Amino acid sequence: MPTLRLALCQVDPTVGDIGGNADLVRSWTRKAADAGAQLVLFPELMLTGYPVEDLVFRRSFVAASKAALDRLAADLAADGLGELPVMVGYLDADGPPQVSADAVPGKGARNAAALLHRGRIVATYFKHHLPNYGVFDEDRYFVPGNTLTVVRIGGVDVALTICEDLWQAGGPFAVARQAGVGLVLNINGSPYELNKDDIRLPLVRRRAAEAGATIAYVNMVGGQDELVYDGDSMIVGPDGALLARAPQFVEHLLVHDLELPPAKEPVDHGEELADGMRVVRVKVSDILPPADTDEVAVGGIIEPVADEAEVWQALVLGLRDYVNKNRFPSVVLGLSGGIDSAVSAAIAVDALGAERVVGVSLPSQHSSEHSRADAEELAKRTGLDYRIQPIQPMVDAYLANMSLSGVAVENLQARARGVVLMALSNQEGHLVLTTGNKSELAVGYSTLYGDSVGGYNPVKDVWKTLIWRLAKWRNADAARRGETAPIPENSIGKPPSAELSPGQLDSDTLPDYDVLDPILIGYVDGDLGRDGLIESGHDPAIVDKVLRMVDTAEYKRRQSAPGTKISIKAFGRDRRLPITNRWREHG
Repeated sequence: MPTLRLALCQVDPTVGDIGGNADLVRSWTRKAADAGAQLVLFPELMLTGYPVEDLVFRRSFVAASKAALDRLAADLAADGLGELPVMVGYLDADGPPQVSADAVPGKGARNAAALLHRGRIVATYFKHHLPNYGVFDEDRYFVPGNTLTVVRIGGVDVALTICEDLWQAGGPFAVARQAGVGLVLNINGSPYELNKDDIRLPLVRRRAAEAGATIAYVNMVGGQDELVYDGDSMIVGPDGALLARAPQFVEHLLVHDLELPPAKEPVDHGEELADGMRVVRVKVSDILPPADTDEVAVGGIIEPVADEAEVWQALVLGLRDYVNKNRFPSVVLGLSGGIDSAVSAAIAVDALGAERVVGVSLPSQHSSEHSRADAEELAKRTGLDYRIQPIQPMVDAYLANMSLSGVAVENLQARARGVVLMALSNQEGHLVLTTGNKSELAVGYSTLYGDSVGGYNPVKDVWKTLIWRLAKWRNADAARRGETAPIPENSIGKPPSAELSPGQLDSDTLPDYDVLDPILIGYVDGDLGRDGLIESGHDPAIVDKVLRMVDTAEYKRRQSAPGTKISIKAFGRDRRLPITNRWREHG
C-alpha cells in the first residue's frame, strides 16, 4: 500500500491580511517540508481569514484573493517547495455577487480550496454544503459547488472538501465513496464552543464510515472578533480509529504517515455524475518528494482537557488575538474587588502579560474596605499596573448641580467609572475591557454607559456560576504549577455586590445565581418557553420574573461590547431578537 506523509498546518490567520496569511502558508509549508511531508493542508479560507462577512461583496477583495493565490503558487515554487502539493482555502468567484443587479443564477462568490503544485493551481474545489445557522450565514455570501474534485497524488485518490461538507450526511462524502477515494481532506474554520471537541471525533468517524476512507481534518486556531477557533485537528481511519490529534488553542504542525489504498481506475480527466454531483479527477503527481524514511512519522494523540481549562484557554486566546490583531498596545479595566473583574483581569494577564494590563480601583463612598483591599491584592498577585482613582468627588459635582435620587444616583456612580476608564483609554491608548458576565447581560443587570463601557468583554459569554468555577480552577492550576494563585479567595467567597448603595447585594434584585443560571440557560441557550422551564422544575414566580427581565433588556444587549463566544448560543451573532417586541411568555 502507498504511504503518504501528511502535514496538517493548524495556524492562526487574520481576516483581510492576505499578504500576511500567504506568508504563513510559505513559512509553515517550509516547516512541513523539513519534516518530510508529501502533502500539506491549511484551513478554510486561509488566504483571506474566516469569516470575511460582507468583504465578500467587494469585488476588489475577491480579486485580491485570487491574485494572491496565483502569487502563492509561484512563491512556493521559488522557495524550492514546488514539488510539495499544498491545499489552501481561498475566496473565489465565477460571477458577480448574488446581491448585485447583474447576478447570475448558480454563479457568484465561492468558498474555495486550491491544490498548489509546481508553481500552478492544479485543482480547485467549491464548498458544497453552506451552513446557515448559529454564527454562520453562508447562504448570504456564497454559491454552493456541485463538483467533487478528486486528485491523484502518489498513486492515491484524494478528495477535497471544506468544513460543513463534513457536518452533513450525504453530498461530498457519500460521493467520495462512489468515487473510490482512499483519503478525504477536510479544511475547516470551525469555531469553538464548550464540549465541541467531544462532538467532532464521533462526527469525523461517521463521515469516515460514509466515505469508506481515511479523513484528514485540519482546523484553524485563533480569535476573530467574537469567535475563537480551537484547532483540534485530527486524522481518522476508515474504521473509525483515531490515528492522530492535535492540541487545542495553539498553532501546531501535525505530521503523520498514512498507509492508503492505491488508486484503481485510470485518470481520464473526464467527469462522472454521482448523487447529483459531478466528479472531476485530476492527476497531480505519481512521484512525491521523498519522506524521511529513517523512522515513521507519528502525529500523536493529544487528549482533550477539562472543561474549565478548555474555556480558560478559549477566553485567553480570544482576548489576545482581539487585542493584538487590532493593534492595541494594552488594556485597562476597573477592579472592584469582585469576582467578575478579578477573573477578567487574570484572563488579561494570561493573554497579554502583566505589563500590558492596567487595573484601576474606582472607589465611591459605598465601596467597602474589603473590596478595595481585594482589588489591591489581585494587583499584587498578578503584577499588573495598579492605580486608584476615587470617583466620589466627580459624583458629588454632579449631585451639586442635579437633583437625583435612588437608582439614578447608583447609575451615576457607574457612569463616572466609565468616564474615567474611557478617559484613560483616550489618553494612553488602552482598550477598555468591560467585565459583565452572561447572567448579568441576560437580565439587564448593568448600567448603560457605566459598567457596560468597553471595547471588548472577555467574559461576555460566561454564566456567573461558571465564573466561580473558572476562578477556582485557575487558582488550583497555579498551585499545581507552584505559582501564585491570581485571584484572592475573598473575591471568590464573598456575596456578589455592585456596591452602589449601602449594604447592596445582587440577591436584593436577582435570584441566587444557582437558581437564576439554570433558568437562563434553558431560556437563552435552549429556547425553552415558560411552560418548558416550569416542567423542568423551576418555580413559576421566579421564571416569570426572570423572563420579564430578559425580554426587556434586549436594547442593552444590542449595545454591549463584543466578547469571546464559548457557549452554544452567545448573545449577538447567535441570538438575534428584535428590540421592539411585544411577545411575552405569559404566566
